[in-house]
Order: sequence, then structure tokens, then C-alpha cells
Amino acid sequence: MLVLVINSGSSSLKYQVRDTANGELLAKGIIERIGEEAVPDHGAALEELSRLLPEALGGRSINAVGHRVVHGGERFSEPVLINNEIVRSIERLSPLAPLHNPPSARGIRAVHDKWPDIPQVAVFDTAFHRTLPEHAWRYALPNSLYRQYGIRRYGFHGTSYGYVAPAAARFLGIDPQEFDAVIAHLGNGASVAAIKDGRSIDTSMGFTPLEGLVMGTRSGDVDPSILVFLLREGYDATRLDDLLNRKSGLLALGGASDMRTLAEAADGGDEAASMALKIAAYRLAKYIGAYHVAVGGAQALVFTAGIGENGWEFREKTVELLGALGISLDLEANRQRSKEARLISAEDSAIPVLVVPTDEEEAIAEATAEIVSRSASPAGTPGR
Repeated sequence: MLVLVINSGSSSLKYQVRDTANGELLAKGIIERIGEEAVPDHGAALEELSRLLPEALGGRSINAVGHRVVHGGERFSEPVLINNEIVRSIERLSPLAPLHNPPSARGIRAVHDKWPDIPQVAVFDTAFHRTLPEHAWRYALPNSLYRQYGIRRYGFHGTSYGYVAPAAARFLGIDPQEFDAVIAHLGNGASVAAIKDGRSIDTSMGFTPLEGLVMGTRSGDVDPSILVFLLREGYDATRLDDLLNRKSGLLALGGASDMRTLAEAADGGDEAASMALKIAAYRLAKYIGAYHVAVGGAQALVFTAGIGENGWEFREKTVELLGALGISLDLEANRQRSKEARLISAEDSAIPVLVVPTDEEEAIAEATAEIVSRSASPAGTPGR
């Protein structure tokens, strides 16, 4: 089955085409500057995409479209075939992910307008974490806020964790359903997950992707009273959102959101960049320690995603802080680059440390093919 995988952003549309029969990647790319004159909306982006695909497909046709949808709320615990009601549900969840869900819905509608007969599937970032026990997902807030607004911890990067956890288990020769691990998904957005028996039992992101680690431009954990203080000082909700999501994190600490830029600056003696990396590594090490306890003793520590796979300096800074757990790196192995899963821990490390490349698009394509294949009824029509 040829599956077009789409990740719709407010101003961009990332895509891949995969043949799920053999795992072949046929095409990939990104259409940017959606909303500007050349590409006024997601419909125009799909028109541009339709002009790019024929050469790559060699006369074959797309059989299904899989969409990455960030927030599935409490309703969606697995991928679903999209129909009118599903797309409206995705839109109703927009207050929980205002930067992510609305573009996803626009992408879904644009695909329907362009290819109305092609089935579409939504694959939710939050779905993998629906196994969190209540003591992990509940905030210490009045229950009325949960009932009325759905305020609880949801977790994100679930598609990545769902791909990496069984891949790491297989690498170690462990049954994926018996695998206990701490997995760090480190990119511009970053999170950690505690995996027990192959299932998520805790994760650092919460109600939104803002909670948890220091990220490229996101603050991660802060004292909530800081927000109350700033409101009293004249900040409004829009300004706070911009501060926490776009002007904080590594950018605020070190002057750049890109880890590579900060590493180069730190090597050149930039004290702010060095401190930014130290703070981020310290926060990550604390979470790793906590989740090692949460799973009852991890069988492995796994790094994945852009920084996790390529940032050897940051991996080294983090694992240096885990000596109390007996975890250590083989410094030479840690510096080697590869697109394959690999072991980077020292021989005397208490548990193995792995780098396992993630492939969210492959996971979305496979989930889409499975849902479409087993569906007995055609996809519904997303309403306008």
C-alpha cells in the first residue's frame, strides 16, 4: 500500500510517501511558507504536492493518507479512520493544542478536497500514553477542573516512543512486552518516558507539550506562581504563551535554540551557552533517575530523535550525572555516528545505554495501512 504521511503545521506541510509492503521511502519533503502569497493555504500546498509526486510514484497512485495529530485527548487511544465526526473531534481538542490541532484539521480537509475518495487516518501523539495510571496522569487540582476542562497529563511524542521501545527491546533480545526502560526523545521539543512492560507509565510532558524538560524555545517545568506573579505585573495570556513556548528554553538561557549551535559556542568559551547545556542535561538526568525508580529498575536507557541520536556531547553531559545509578558511556562508541541502533555504554555500565533512531513517519504509515486494510467501510467525508 502506498501511504502519504502528512505532518501539517501552521505554516508548513511535511510529507513522505512510503510503500508499506516493503518499507520503501519513495518521496519526502516539506512545503513551507503556507499563508503567504505563493502558498496561501493548505489546499494550495496540496496542489503543489500533487505536482511533485507523479515523478516519484512512477505511475502508481496513493492508496491512503496518514496524518500526525498531536492531541487526541482522552478519547483517542489508537489510530482511527477519519470521518466527519472525527475531524470535528480533532477541532474540538484545539484548545489543548492550539498550535498543532488546527493545522492538522486543515490538512485533513485539504486532502479531502483534493482527493475525496482516498481514505485518511489520524495517528495521535498522545495515544501511546493512554496507559498512564491515574496516579501519574492526575494533577493535584480540584477534580472539577478535570471534569469540565479535561485538565490532566496526556504526554506527547507517543508515535516515536511506540516505534523506539519495541525496536530497543528487540536490539537487546528482550520481549517488547516485558521491556522496562527510560527513553529520552530529544529534539527541539523534548520529553522522557518511563516504559514498564512495553507500556508508558509516566512521561515528562503533561497537559500540553510545555511541561518537563528544557527545550529549544520552551521553558519546561517552572513554578506556577511565576505565571501568577507575571499576570499581576501586567502580562496577559497571549504574552505568557509566547514567553513560555517561544522565548524560553535554550534560546533564553544560551541565545540559541539549536543544540549544535550551543555546543559550538560552549566549545569556544561562551559561558551562557555552556550553562544552558548544563541546565538542560541536569534536568534530563533528574527525570532519568526518577523514571528509573518508576519502572522498578530500567533494563536500558535509550536516546532517540535529532539531539538524542546525533548530539554526542549532550549525551555525555547527561550520563556523566548518572554515576550514582552505575550508568556510564563508552566515550568512543558515544562519538560514533550511525543511522542504525547501537550500544554506547561502557562494559561495566549497570544497564545498557542505546541510541535508537526513531521513524515516526514509518510508524504512521504502518498504522495507516493497518487501519485502512482492516476497515470494512469506506472513509467518511470530513465536513467543511
